[in-house]
Amino acid sequence: MKLTFLGTDSDKGSSPTAWATDRGTFVVQGYRVTDDEALAALRERGLPDHETAVEVPKELLRFFTERG
Repeated sequence: MKLTFLGTDSDKGSSPTAWATDRGTFVVQGYRVTDDEALAALRERGLPDHETAVEVPKELLRFFTERG
């Protein structure tokens, strides 16, 4: 999979970060959701055990509409 950097909301360039792939999908580097209540709610709504959820600020979403 080839990743193309879209942008970051971090002044250090680490996290959160948005990437586009050569598969027509996106990869989001963000803060792993660790709150037990939030994870339980996600699991109830179908989040499988082999997946995780990340939290990103809404400001990062602009990179998806600008280049996606």
